Amino acid sequence: MSAAAALGTYETLAVESASPGVAQVTLDRPDRLNALSFQMFEELGRLAARAATARELRALIITGAGRGFCAGLDLEDAKELQGMSAAEMLAGQERWVGALAAFRYLPVPVIAAINGPAAGAGLALALMADVRLAATTATFTTAFVRIGLTGGDAGMSWLLPRLVGLSHASELLLTAERFDAAKAERIGLVSRAVEPDALLADARELAATIASFNPFGVRLTKGVLQQNVDAPSLAAALETENRNQVLISRTADQREALDAFLERRPPVWSGS
Repeated sequence: MSAAAALGTYETLAVESASPGVAQVTLDRPDRLNALSFQMFEELGRLAARAATARELRALIITGAGRGFCAGLDLEDAKELQGMSAAEMLAGQERWVGALAAFRYLPVPVIAAINGPAAGAGLALALMADVRLAATTATFTTAFVRIGLTGGDAGMSWLLPRLVGLSHASELLLTAERFDAAKAERIGLVSRAVEPDALLADARELAATIASFNPFGVRLTKGVLQQNVDAPSLAAALETENRNQVLISRTADQREALDAFLERRPPVWSGS
């Protein structure tokens, strides 16, 4: 079974194979700039749950159909929020945000290929990725304060300061400034901005490179990065790194990697 087949099929998401071990998920509501409907939130949650256990999956690309990446919560669905009690709203909020956060917690790396506007919860989804590439035509905004909400939503108050620093994060959340890919690259929100025609090719090349390495090594690398970004000390970070290196050095795949390197051939991963 291919990595894409292992993720299932959906109405608001298009899933396809990008290369061996790499699946591409396209938010597929182009007439709404891929705005997040309640159905799309539910389908993203289901897809992430399947991705978390798909042994065939080595890397995941997320992008948008048409000219947008994701315009945030669909305002048609947002009308339903007004009739909810505080308890109902909290339950919904936890469910919707949980669907986005699930991509950060996946054991495999996630690459966001931001092809157009990324706003509000759409930007939050991009921030959940491990690596972000943007088309030069992409635009960004946190959006929330513009509609009377707190700027701290969908993990942004935690993710943005770690990506761009507290000063930039404060400005972006407090002003809901709309900014372009050049600024996103300059402040470190995206790894690089590329021409629109090159975006998916670059994302797929990056994903294929990651997928070519020892899957367990990649998984531990993602895990240690997420853990050590909040490590209380260098000593604590080193302890985690040392444990992981000892653990992986006892695996057959690590020995295969070394043998393949010395023999100048591609490694064959066994998952053991």
